[in-house]
Amino acid sequence: MPDASGRAALLRVAAALATRDTGTIRDAMQSAAASADPVAVEEVLLQSHLFVGFPDALNAIALWRNVSGRPAPDPIREDPSGWEARGERVCSTVYGGNYGKLRENVRGLHPDFDGWMVTGGYGRVIGRPGLDLKTRELCIAALLAVWNVPRQLHSHLRGSLNAGATVDEVDETVEIACGMISDDRAAEVKALWGEIRGRAGE
Repeated sequence: MPDASGRAALLRVAAALATRDTGTIRDAMQSAAASADPVAVEEVLLQSHLFVGFPDALNAIALWRNVSGRPAPDPIREDPSGWEARGERVCSTVYGGNYGKLRENVRGLHPDFDGWMVTGGYGRVIGRPGLDLKTRELCIAALLAVWNVPRQLHSHLRGSLNAGATVDEVDETVEIACGMISDDRAAEVKALWGEIRGRAGE
């Protein structure tokens, strides 16, 4: 689990990825190279493909190789047969009491997508070693706040709390993300978090 400065650096990388601005991403990576665990940075970059897609994730990893000077690591060789069970555990943690409803809703959209989400998204990627779930969820929330997808942002702001983040840690996440978007968009993100924050304090 990263310390406070390392976590902030990872959050800036995650949020910067959603800007799609190479200069912003490079600046965030340079800060992360000085203050964050490089393995954690790479996990943030790898998981971003679930949200920004393979092309942007590949470009970001190439930029990180240039900024950090680090070669590609050895692969993590995992048995894919364990991804479904791990995905169910991780997804259940993130969604808490809404897990069953989530699965039902996604199956209603397309049953194959439900399997991809749990086994591929949460089992193969978000449940990977290399970065703790709380930090992963905070980074996902930072990215989604900038990417402008309120429904998914709502889920992962709550998911950050479910994964063990404190209200102050989510506050920090929201502030970092809001520094990369317009004032109007930032107000919307803060209002959304304010609703969740209020319920969390009840």
